[in-house]
Amino acid sequence: MTVNIQTVHFDADSKLISYIEKKISKLSQYHESITKADVYLKLDNIVHNIKDKVVEIKLIVPRHEFFVKHSSKSFEESFDEAMDALIIQIKKKKEKQAA
Repeated sequence: MTVNIQTVHFDADSKLISYIEKKISKLSQYHESITKADVYLKLDNIVHNIKDKVVEIKLIVPRHEFFVKHSSKSFEESFDEAMDALIIQIKKKKEKQAA
């Protein structure tokens, strides 16, 4: 699996990058044929210059693509929420294929 992490308008520290890579690698236990994972980290300006941390994850498997987007006050929290949603999508897809 290829993991591609992109930051928009800022530079992520190595701690955040390694946190994301470690968590993404665990997705292989839910789907064995993941070919690529794209993670986008963005700062979203809303009102009063409060920047929400937005995480988008695009997961590519043969003949299917999963996509989730979450935002919160920290990248770790946004990423964890996005991962939970992604795991639910993967499980639903596997259930449909099994049926």
